[in-house]
Amino acid sequence: MTAPLQQFGGNWTDEKLDRLRQYLAAYQQALKAGPFTRYYIDAFAGTGYNTPKSAPEDASPLLDDLVSQDTRKFVDGSARIALQTKPPFDRYIFVERDPDRFAELTRLRTDFPHLKERVHLVNDEANGYLTSLCKSCNWIAERRRAVVFLDPFGMQVTWRTIQAIAETQAIDLWLLFPLGIGVMRMLPNHGHIPPAWRRRLDGMFGEPDWYAAFYETQPTLFGGADSIAVKRADCTAISRYFVKRLKTAFPYVAGNPLPLMNSTNCPLYLLCFAAGNPKGGPIAKRIAEHILKP
Repeated sequence: MTAPLQQFGGNWTDEKLDRLRQYLAAYQQALKAGPFTRYYIDAFAGTGYNTPKSAPEDASPLLDDLVSQDTRKFVDGSARIALQTKPPFDRYIFVERDPDRFAELTRLRTDFPHLKERVHLVNDEANGYLTSLCKSCNWIAERRRAVVFLDPFGMQVTWRTIQAIAETQAIDLWLLFPLGIGVMRMLPNHGHIPPAWRRRLDGMFGEPDWYAAFYETQPTLFGGADSIAVKRADCTAISRYFVKRLKTAFPYVAGNPLPLMNSTNCPLYLLCFAAGNPKGGPIAKRIAEHILKP
């Protein structure tokens, strides 16, 4: 079960990146003596720097009045952290759809010349590429292991992608779930959700049952056959629901995902962890839960 939303000190951009840094270091130490080919996969790699960037073309228009400069700073920076991890990964895959950010991302090979042969840059849509990559081989039989970091700007990650990652049974997933920046904005109090928003939420949760979990049907003031939908979900309830969904796909899911707040104390994302490997998953979960503590 998820913990209630909490605040934590320090810059929240640094908090996210520091947790990723800690896990990658622990992961590499744990697997360095094993017979595995180790991958780091960043599906929303941005420019490779922790610098501001604009919203992608497919971002929800609801983001316009919520996204601030510190939100944009939050999205980037993980690629270089991964390349600085010791010992290094055997292969790095950085995916970025935007052509301008992708062009900047190519500087990674110049800035990390000793790793340039290990760096694979992909200018593609993240969901399609990741799903194909996950299904391209038998990860267990070929002794492949990976950490996938999904750091979207908004609601770009689909449940189909999450399911494909889980089915490899070889990938540890770090995911920023768009709690306040996406989902909460698409759940009006009155419960009248436009079809396009419903499809987006269905795609993210992998099922339509979220509506019954987030809304309660109540009779109208005058009784009769009419009824109204009343929103009952807050950020904590939505967090618990998403963790419950992750547990239907992954055998090991951190029970304490970390809410990340902006400078006005608004929850934007939920930093989640899940592991698919039956053998290494229990240890990975314990490490992640320790790292996720506020």
